[in-house]
Amino acid sequence: MSANPEHFRRLERMYLTRARINDYFRPAITIGDGEAEVRIEVDPKFFHAAGAVHGSVYFKAMDDAAFFAANSVVEEVFVLTTSFNIHLLRPVTEGTLIANGTLVSETKSLLIADAELTDEKGRLLGRGTGSFMRSRMLLADVPGYAVE
Repeated sequence: MSANPEHFRRLERMYLTRARINDYFRPAITIGDGEAEVRIEVDPKFFHAAGAVHGSVYFKAMDDAAFFAANSVVEEVFVLTTSFNIHLLRPVTEGTLIANGTLVSETKSLLIADAELTDEKGRLLGRGTGSFMRSRMLLADVPGYAVE
């Protein structure tokens, strides 16, 4: 495990300033040791035809939370999502999506992290589990991670 707050803040900055997809979703993120929380305010532009948030937004929130829970303990390289299993449990039409990711296993070649998606009232909206592997891309070379 990593207990390096500077590493956590660098990952947060990288996510918020360099992941262009976040211009659309406008998430907030907090990263700790083996854990991460992603918050996304529900916006009607995220709705499918039946008037609730599309599952792709659930996936994004949970994958991001699980991903950063995994990368929080890897300080040298960027990790990659290799698979992600998701269960959509309840529709949502307003409020805040809150994804909490937790690292559950780490080996030399693979990291496993769970994610739980709730609303601000604590209602469970979805669950997911991701597998992540270390890439060869040095975090120091990833825009937004290095001190700018």
